[in-house]
Amino acid sequence: MQAINRRVGLLFGVFALILFASLLRAGWLQVVKSGDLQAQAREQQVAEVEVPGLRGRVLDRRGRPLALSEDAVDVVATPYQIEDPAMTAARLSPYLDESPTDISESISDPESGFAYVSQGASLFDGNEIEDLDLPGITTLPTSRRVYPQGAVAAHVIGAVGSENQGLTGLEAGQQSVLGATDGSQEIVYDARGYPLRFETSQEASMGADIQLTLDSSIQAKAETAVTEVAERYSAKSAAAVVMNPNTGDVLAMASWPGFDPKDLSKATNEDLLNRPTGYTYEPGSTFKAFTVAGALEDGVVSPSSSFTLAPKIKVYDRVIGESHPRPTMTMSVSEILAQSSNVGAVTIGLEHGADRFSQWVDRFGFGRQTGIEFPAEERGIVPERDEYSGSSMGNLPIGQGLSVTPIQMASAYSAIANGGKLLAPRLVESVDGSPTTPAHKPERIISESTAASVREMLKGVVEAGGTAAEVSVPNYTLAGKTGTAEKAEDGGYSETRYVASFVGFAPADNPQLVIAVLVDEPKYETSGGKVAAPVVADIASFALPYLGIAPG
Repeated sequence: MQAINRRVGLLFGVFALILFASLLRAGWLQVVKSGDLQAQAREQQVAEVEVPGLRGRVLDRRGRPLALSEDAVDVVATPYQIEDPAMTAARLSPYLDESPTDISESISDPESGFAYVSQGASLFDGNEIEDLDLPGITTLPTSRRVYPQGAVAAHVIGAVGSENQGLTGLEAGQQSVLGATDGSQEIVYDARGYPLRFETSQEASMGADIQLTLDSSIQAKAETAVTEVAERYSAKSAAAVVMNPNTGDVLAMASWPGFDPKDLSKATNEDLLNRPTGYTYEPGSTFKAFTVAGALEDGVVSPSSSFTLAPKIKVYDRVIGESHPRPTMTMSVSEILAQSSNVGAVTIGLEHGADRFSQWVDRFGFGRQTGIEFPAEERGIVPERDEYSGSSMGNLPIGQGLSVTPIQMASAYSAIANGGKLLAPRLVESVDGSPTTPAHKPERIISESTAASVREMLKGVVEAGGTAAEVSVPNYTLAGKTGTAEKAEDGGYSETRYVASFVGFAPADNPQLVIAVLVDEPKYETSGGKVAAPVVADIASFALPYLGIAPG
């Protein structure tokens, strides 16, 4: 009996010891290791996934999307888990834009724990890849920028980086509006790995839309036109602006060379440049319209005023001649503008005087930004009056010795076209549905009568004897001014490198469109009348009837 009691006591002691150890273990787990264990359990039962925020859309004036974002996936790899990179690459390639060779190279490092295979693949392709169940390959949610109308307006819209941030153009300039913020979501799984519930831990924010004044159809036509002229004449670059002179709305801004906004790997800084706002050049004879307009407004000349002009004129140490030989002759102001006489324009500038001429250059908006809603707009280069040299009035009245941008020229010509008011060009019509306000109010800079006189004189440019006499728009009257500007180099001017340009408006007696075109360093032919003017006519021939603008 005593032995039995000893055994029971021993057994009881063992059980008591086990219970005590269990209590210690439980206490240790619940108190000391509680945080770690909960974290491990959470890792096994809860996964956090990124919820992409979608950038706002870029729409044209008719509400047609030019750029928008959609859900997508990044295809990623854990290379050390991949036993056969070549086979894996071959199976992935049909669903991605990358070649098998490129994919294989990206996943072949056996020491690597992470590598991107492809970024911004479609959800459909992502699901197909998940169904392949390839070791070491998975997908992560993201978003991607898509362009329903291809590369139309690519320079204006700009490009987006791999992190969905704006890099160039309006994507960068309107980042605060278009930009989105990614959120996150927790997925709670049961013991078998099936999702039980979804919990949002951070809401994703969506970007707001912007609507442009651009018309995608006119934009596409302008881009085709500048591409064709640049390729025809093997030019360095080309640009066009189409603007409503009565509202300031920019209907098209085209640049060549172009780029693919979906793939920036081969794009240079020159390819990305929006030339209408970012390219400066000496305007040459297209500037003569402002020389004449200022002199008319100040009463220095009238359209019928005449001058006896020698073949050349000397201004201090500079001798200015005509683009083509001619004898001494008498020309009216209208003829000087229609025939683009350098000697005549300099003569008018000298009659006007440097002080007033400088003030008129400023009034037409040169040397400062126009106020268009586009990042990094260039100002051009215009000398201040106290910077004039003795020969400046031999250069400036004919558009040499200063530089401008295409959008400045379109804006200044709009003041002539609309009856004398300088408007701020408008590119963004509304932000998140709210109309935008122009950068500055319309400012009358010349009288209606002066504007009408200059418009009438500019009609002569495309009539017999004018510098663009061969250019016409069926059923419409066109007016404008040609420019064939030698490019500055080595302290002088090149004899082989030119900028050919033309700024025109139509209908001539009731302008509804202003179109500015420049072609940088065309070969085989260099005159603005032969190279650039036909492009203006081509764009106008499409845009005028497309907009329902009546002839006359």
